[in-house]
Amino acid sequence: PSAEGTMAAGPGGAAGGSGWRLPGRVLELVFSYLELRELRSCALVCKLWHRVLHGDENSEVWRSLAARCLAEEALRTDILCNVPTYKGKVRAFHHAFSTNDCSRNVYIKKNGFTLHRNPIAQSTDGARTKIGFSEGRHAWEVWWEGPLGTVAVIGIATKRAAMQCQGYVALLGSDDQSWGWNLVDNNLLHNGEVNGSFPQCNNAPKYQIGERIRVILDMEDKTLAFERGYEFLGVAFRGLPKVCLYPAVSAVYGNTEVTLVYLGKPLDG
Repeated sequence: PSAEGTMAAGPGGAAGGSGWRLPGRVLELVFSYLELRELRSCALVCKLWHRVLHGDENSEVWRSLAARCLAEEALRTDILCNVPTYKGKVRAFHHAFSTNDCSRNVYIKKNGFTLHRNPIAQSTDGARTKIGFSEGRHAWEVWWEGPLGTVAVIGIATKRAAMQCQGYVALLGSDDQSWGWNLVDNNLLHNGEVNGSFPQCNNAPKYQIGERIRVILDMEDKTLAFERGYEFLGVAFRGLPKVCLYPAVSAVYGNTEVTLVYLGKPLDG
């Protein structure tokens, strides 16, 4: 049964019956059987329910939900090593690559976070995440787990940006609907043009396979920035439009794999 059916909110905003007076530990056990949609409804019932749900991001509620919706590989390996809480891991899963919004030449692996590009000749293939952003500040990590090939681009795209095209090109950044950083030649790309090199320093190091790049999207300042390790590389794009923007990647090398993990609000400093 749903949360609404078993412990519905009354007219005054408090839960009907005596459910809202249950001890926090009992509520936590009940909530641990619910799905995310139902938990969102429960969080709106009263302050106690909200506190039980969001006071501890490693509670049994989030631990149980993570075990149900995340693949064992995602929890067992280091894919989510920079996402410290179970609530954060669940959130990362819901912000991962979309299986329905990617090139026909790629698929999302069973871990839920890694894109695999099939060895298709003369094709550039990309993918967007399930959720985009039109406000707030957001950070995610991207890393390549195979050869880059001649073009390997990370960045953002609107829903209108193409996720597949013929040839080996910088698909992300090829039109006015996407913005990308080509890790192969360190060029910034937008509207089919090179917007300069990045990072802006002499002899910028080349990307190394497995190296995690942190992407920071600030929809308030309308900027896109990148970090490598603990080093802030600078703002890559300014003046982003006030539209819904999705984390995205595009790749050309056969059997290469790219992993994307949403981290949440970026930490300042």
